[in-house]
Amino acid sequence: MAVLDGARERWVRTGGVELCVAELGDPRQPTVVLVHGYPDSKEVWSEVAARLAGRFHVVLYDVRGHGRSSAPSPLRGGFTLEKLTDDFLAVADAVSPDRPVHLVGHDWGSVQSWEFVTVRRTEGRIASFTSMSGPSLDHFGHWINKRLRRPTPRRVGQLLGQGAKSWYVYLLHTPVLPELAWRGPLGKRWPGILERVEKVPGGDYPTASLPSDAAHGAWLYRDNVRPRLRRPREDAHAHAPVQLITPLGDAFLSERLYDDLELWAPRLTRRTLPAKHWVPRTRPDRLADWIAEFVTATEDGRSGTAAKGKHADRFGGQLVLVTGAGNGIGRATAFAFAEAGARVVAVDRDAEAAARTAELSRLIGARAAWAETVDVSDGPAMEKLAARVAAEYGVVDVLVNNAGIGLSGSFFDTTPEDWKKVLDVNLWGVIHGCRLFGRQMAERGQGGHIVNTASAAAFQPSRALPAYGTTKAAVLMLSECLRAELADQGIGVTAICPGLVNTNITATAHFAGADAEEEKRLQRRTARLYGARNYPPEKVADAVLEAVVHNRAVVPVTPEARGAHLLSRFAPRVLRRLARVRPPL
Repeated sequence: MAVLDGARERWVRTGGVELCVAELGDPRQPTVVLVHGYPDSKEVWSEVAARLAGRFHVVLYDVRGHGRSSAPSPLRGGFTLEKLTDDFLAVADAVSPDRPVHLVGHDWGSVQSWEFVTVRRTEGRIASFTSMSGPSLDHFGHWINKRLRRPTPRRVGQLLGQGAKSWYVYLLHTPVLPELAWRGPLGKRWPGILERVEKVPGGDYPTASLPSDAAHGAWLYRDNVRPRLRRPREDAHAHAPVQLITPLGDAFLSERLYDDLELWAPRLTRRTLPAKHWVPRTRPDRLADWIAEFVTATEDGRSGTAAKGKHADRFGGQLVLVTGAGNGIGRATAFAFAEAGARVVAVDRDAEAAARTAELSRLIGARAAWAETVDVSDGPAMEKLAARVAAEYGVVDVLVNNAGIGLSGSFFDTTPEDWKKVLDVNLWGVIHGCRLFGRQMAERGQGGHIVNTASAAAFQPSRALPAYGTTKAAVLMLSECLRAELADQGIGVTAICPGLVNTNITATAHFAGADAEEEKRLQRRTARLYGARNYPPEKVADAVLEAVVHNRAVVPVTPEARGAHLLSRFAPRVLRRLARVRPPL
């Protein structure tokens, strides 16, 4: 897609420069203005704009000195936030004279848009603002001052961390050097750097104007950063609803910059995305959906409608796939992500149960939910599922390999058929999920998370669970190995290890060596034991979300699981002694 395909162009004169403005879509629809960052031109938005054009009047313009817009003369003093605000108002008046516009900014486009949405002279001209990867310089200045006035180890660490991420800002303040670099080797290598480091696909971006865009754009920093950080405005409050989209893998900005943003933007909707800095190019589908949703909500008077809940800002709009989602821990996990605003794919071999989970997920708060039917032990079927999910819903952000079956009985009573069945579901099902969906995450290059449901049996030997414990120990080790391998790609891997949880796995567990009547008796007795323990699957689901948020490696759930995990590390001989005890079944 190229933004100029089918676009209407106009030129807007303001403050001694001419701005190149492109328009897509029906001018009778709400107007969405996309403002690019550094060192970009408006083409950075091409994929997002093409997706929005069917529903909105989409406007893009080259910031002064970038793309096909002319540069001020002299350059020094020509890029102040005041002059950039003049430019925005001129564009808004030209493309939407009678209605306020919905503003979207990325990187420096977001930095200057924060100015637009917090100064009085733009009140009434902005209906909403979506910000990504670019804080207000005023808010940033107050953030720094707060930590300098009351330093604590944590606050000092935050300052140092953001200072390290801002290394490029210092370089851009040096005279002449940035211009020489961009017009020389850096300008030539930049497309390759973006493709290699940020996984930005090629196409109509970056454009041939990149070297001059970057050279001119250095004055955005020189004209504004130090003056505003030294004397931040006290009245920098947003007068329109704000949607903040934070890429979790942004190499240039810390999440902590936005800790106090509600003080400055009272009508705030937060969203996060497992992605790097250049999300307009790497995640245009997700951005277009969120922008469209926010614009529509604002037009309908429903601004600030993001999902509520402990983790709403973490999983809003993310795609989460849960296997074994038809009941128990899987269903509870799907519901927990749904409450956090995720899009949920509920997978189970029971089609009716999967459909019910998807239906309830939508009612609970999922942005969208779908049901898929598959036997996770069937490799070819899982391959078809992975291809279908990617084609229809996108690349999964969070994968929860939860499907599993129970098997109890002594080693010599466990037949080869029993072994094959439990290995196929409990281990191979996890392998298939990690291999297929994990590869898609890795190829996308924007991070993600894999959660594998193991068990306390993974580190707690038992004479009654040799086969089941073996599969869960294998899942635990697989998770640890994958965590090491995928860390460099920003993909976290967690092994969840529940203890006795009140689910129906006991009612369907197989007891090796028992006849049909005895097996039913044992199933009922085990179910009563687990029911008496009455540890709900919802608590395991909460642990799953916490593990993804904090990127935890191994998470024992339930007191007995945590106790067994501690013993396995510090007193393994005690566990071996306990393993000899015959279970009360």
